[in-house]
Amino acid sequence: MGGDRYLVLPRRLSRMREVLEKRQRDLVLFMDRVRNEHNFSALIRTAEAVGILRIFYGYPDPKGPPINEAVTLGAHRWVFLERVEDPVEKLREFLRDGYQVVVTWLGAGTRDFREVDYTRPTVIVVGNEVEGVSPELLPLATHRIMIPMMGMVRSLNVSVATGIILYEAFRQREAAGLYERPQLTRKEMEAILKKWAYEDIITQRRG
Repeated sequence: MGGDRYLVLPRRLSRMREVLEKRQRDLVLFMDRVRNEHNFSALIRTAEAVGILRIFYGYPDPKGPPINEAVTLGAHRWVFLERVEDPVEKLREFLRDGYQVVVTWLGAGTRDFREVDYTRPTVIVVGNEVEGVSPELLPLATHRIMIPMMGMVRSLNVSVATGIILYEAFRQREAAGLYERPQLTRKEMEAILKKWAYEDIITQRRG
């Protein structure tokens, strides 16, 4: 598809290309039973901001929590969201593909979140607001991490905690130059541009 076939202005198309050149193929967010729509939406927005392309979530309702567009400010349009029927098998798949699985956890056997090397292919798993990550996912963790706390309260809101972790991953990856060289192939970028700048716009107009 030539540039004249896209349904956005050249400046907008150029911005989309710039964003895709910095998307991190091998940094993935996995939300395990995050139920609150504000948290769900805030997580999407933060993940998109650090260049994440793929977000997976385990949730009993096929639709997942409703997306609050006042919170995402449209960030959900620029990532690929996928509901996972079997979170255990999905994480095993990531492990087979060479990813490390980094799980937030408040129990025993945790390490400071800053001690993990996020320049490696990484899946960051965050859990339910009350119960945390599902017990069956914990044995799959390459690292169980926590954020040091100095107050009486032992945990942060899941969207705040995830933001802190994601920006540590961003800091490490930026220092390593991982945002300076595209991880997506040109063919992959063009396929995504076709979706963003043509197919999605057609769908919106029809809706």
